[in-house]
Amino acid sequence: MRLGIDLGGTKIEIVALDTGGTVRHRCRVPTPQGDYPATLQTMRDLVADAEAQLGLATPIPLGVGIPGSVSPVTGVIQNANSTCLIGRDLAGDLSAMLARPVRLANDADCFTLSEATDGAGAGEPLVFGVILGTGVGGGIAFHRQLLAGPNAIAGEWGHNPLPWPQADELPGPTCYCGQEGCIETFLSGPALSRAYQEAGGQGYLAEEIARRAATGDENAQRVLTRHAEQLARALAMVINILDPHVVVLGGGLSNLAGLYAEVPRLWSRHVFAKQPRTRLVRAKHGDSSGVRGAAWLWPGGPAG
Repeated sequence: MRLGIDLGGTKIEIVALDTGGTVRHRCRVPTPQGDYPATLQTMRDLVADAEAQLGLATPIPLGVGIPGSVSPVTGVIQNANSTCLIGRDLAGDLSAMLARPVRLANDADCFTLSEATDGAGAGEPLVFGVILGTGVGGGIAFHRQLLAGPNAIAGEWGHNPLPWPQADELPGPTCYCGQEGCIETFLSGPALSRAYQEAGGQGYLAEEIARRAATGDENAQRVLTRHAEQLARALAMVINILDPHVVVLGGGLSNLAGLYAEVPRLWSRHVFAKQPRTRLVRAKHGDSSGVRGAAWLWPGGPAG
């Protein structure tokens, strides 16, 4: 048995998985906004409740997916959009509070690990996981192990410039990271809403834009067509560098059904290989992938 927690900006979710990947316990509660001590206490209560309901007498290891990363230099949280976590030794604080080892990973890494372990990328040697939502995140799993580099930024494709830019895409919107024209500023959910608004519509979410495109809204159709083309260019760059066997899409925009046929057709123009064999697939576990991946931060998953 293993425990995983997805520490999000609005909710905290815990699951307990057995060695076959079956969920034995699940609970989701609101995140105490901006309150680090209350966040720690909430996670402590979730763990205690899970172990009580499962009848576990011995503490089991915990994995936590976070909206940021752990600095390899300082060991504290960096680049977290939940700002109360920044500068905190979350792993150390939780480990002391819960009297057990704790592992942390970026939420996009957890998503990738989940899909590589027993999701849409299961059985594939090299998996690139993509979250298209409020932001654009990514992670890399090789033989069901997360790739981690010296800067703790493996898979951060969203903060590279959109490749093969067109004239009207330059210099590009300003990104919160301080650069201009980042992939995230073109492919995220807010970016898609902004593009539709600039085309004469309103700031609808992706689901509504897709619905309007299906009912003949030409502005919505053009915006979605361009979004797919930009996504194809961005992923072609990843394929040229990483050459993954499969790209798994998650996040709200992964529900745009047309992406899975259109994007591979379009990325063929830019991939440095004739007839590229990389597959583009939708996440198997949906919005539960992050918390499952947190649990899989501890070894011993399916088939090993």
